[in-house]
Amino acid sequence: MFRHDSPDEAAFRAEVRTWLAANLPAALRGRTNRPPPAELMPWYRMLSRKGWIAPHWPKQHGGMGATLNQQIVMTEELAQVGAPQLPAQGLNHIGPILIEFGTAAQKARHLPPIIEGSVIWAQGYSEPGAGSDLASLATRATLEGDHFIVHGQKIWTTWGHHSDWMFALVRTAPQAQPRQAGISFLLLDLHSPGITIRPIKTIAGDDEFSEVFFDNVMVPAENLVGKLNDGWRIANALLGHERLGTSNPQFALMALERIKTMARASGVMADPTFQDRLAAASINVIALAALFSHAVELTNRQHGLGPDSSIIKIFGSELLQALDELLIEAAGSHAAAEQPIATDFGVVDVSTPFLQVRRATIYGGSSEIQRNIVARRVLNLPN
Repeated sequence: MFRHDSPDEAAFRAEVRTWLAANLPAALRGRTNRPPPAELMPWYRMLSRKGWIAPHWPKQHGGMGATLNQQIVMTEELAQVGAPQLPAQGLNHIGPILIEFGTAAQKARHLPPIIEGSVIWAQGYSEPGAGSDLASLATRATLEGDHFIVHGQKIWTTWGHHSDWMFALVRTAPQAQPRQAGISFLLLDLHSPGITIRPIKTIAGDDEFSEVFFDNVMVPAENLVGKLNDGWRIANALLGHERLGTSNPQFALMALERIKTMARASGVMADPTFQDRLAAASINVIALAALFSHAVELTNRQHGLGPDSSIIKIFGSELLQALDELLIEAAGSHAAAEQPIATDFGVVDVSTPFLQVRRATIYGGSSEIQRNIVARRVLNLPN
């Protein structure tokens, strides 16, 4: 998109393109929603057997150890073929965190199942009274000998009802000041007694999220990641990975292709004003890809992203919303259709992605919170 392949990269791209064309099931292509585990996880495991499930992980932990440019090639080719969105909490969130902060025993136990696709992870951050203001979380974990007792609730838990494990922030020192000082980072087996999980249906009609209740759940003390009451530092490191992952240009590239298909079908592609808007959107997608690549390079060099992750989260999530608004415009009178629209140029789902992307500027930290971070840490503006 904004760079040229070397001969080796061109050969790798050809290999990826050929393999994806031959192996990605047609039923999974171009899906605007995340398919359920029964459909999605066989594809996950196929990528794992190929060695491509974790391009960004080091080889010693089961990853591909891919170069930055190889990761870009993978992103572009997955978008080109319309590959479905994989569950990210294991691959992009807890996996990298355990590689950086986990004990040898935690790595040995949890990293291989993530690569294999035999275990699905969920994230336990948000609560009914602690969303963007995450430091207000109230779920408590009391250390009693060799285990914690956890009591509380998490909400907006992506794929919680499909997951086997959760990494969660819990309050272990209720009186600590500032509030962040009393938070720890725990790994919880979601099959433990005392856990209740309820799916939440969203405006887009999917049950992507859930709420999770903990009623005196026993968690081994060895499931603590890092030090007691030091969870906030680990949480911020993980949020950097999450904000980067949610801004993956694969989703913007796929949205751009839907716009082009719909615009050709509706005839609006011939409108010079629409052409200008489409050109501007295309430039922004290229800019996102360049920004994402720079962030990935920093991560690969083990540089903390800091406020860079907030900048890319703002740009990536708001660009996705702008792209889906342009898709609505391209669809014209068909925009209100609830079902995918069949055209001479292909089938396009218009309403589902438009509704789904409303939440993009909220999860991983709302745009308002991200702008506050940039204002304080980059521009040095007063609180």
